[in-house]
Amino acid sequence: MQKLFLVLIILSFVSCGSTRSNATREKIRKEYSKKSNKTTNSKSNKKNSKNKSKTTKLEATSKVNVTNSTVSDYIETYKWVAMENMKTHGIPASIKLAQGILESGSGTGTLSRNANNHFGIKCAGNWNGESVAFTDDAPDECFRKYNSPLESFADHSNFLVNRTRYQHLFSLDKKDYKAWAHGLKKAGYATDPKYPDKLISIIERYELYQYDNLVLGNLYAYQAPTENKKTILNSYQVTKGDTLYSISKKFNMTVEELKEINRIQDNNIRIGQTLKVK
Repeated sequence: MQKLFLVLIILSFVSCGSTRSNATREKIRKEYSKKSNKTTNSKSNKKNSKNKSKTTKLEATSKVNVTNSTVSDYIETYKWVAMENMKTHGIPASIKLAQGILESGSGTGTLSRNANNHFGIKCAGNWNGESVAFTDDAPDECFRKYNSPLESFADHSNFLVNRTRYQHLFSLDKKDYKAWAHGLKKAGYATDPKYPDKLISIIERYELYQYDNLVLGNLYAYQAPTENKKTILNSYQVTKGDTLYSISKKFNMTVEELKEINRIQDNNIRIGQTLKVK
């Protein structure tokens, strides 16, 4: 009886964790699917549905084996996020999705599960947020930790836009995902010599270029992130001229409430920082 009771408790915890994860994904899907329902039934979804149980090996920051179903589910969850980021920051949706799939193991890797880090971004530079230790190129390296996957997607865009070594990418054709893949490797995003080939393979296997075409075919216009003020679910991305006071007023909060939910000790915020709001 004691063994049976223990098994029931374990199953209960597993079920609760799965429910929370599914609820988060559904929340993201519903928020972004409101933007358009016309493009959901893409030909890639039909193609991938035939081989959902086939296993794919993804090896970058995370080293995992995932099924096509897992990859397709990841794409379905984050495609609108990637397209919105393409509109605001100019990074091809195909590249962002492919990097997310590869670096996070389609959301199943250790960093993505424990730190919501979907792009393997380390604590280099002026990172003042939370962090976790993870062994990648060296033991116990410092990686950024986020409050949600959406923060990770937003920070990935700011990471590329605000660093000089990636600036050459933004002069490339937004449809040329191959040039972007090789450009990321050349700029030092990854040490793996096969990194560009892996990204290109993922893009072509799952036809992720279709999301670039959707953005470019719908009055695409790149806007510098310093001029873009956008709220995603319960998050806000800090832009030029913002202060804690102005943001708190925008969302009918007090400065103290804003600081408390974001664990801010002083009044300093930075452009591109993602804040939780009511």
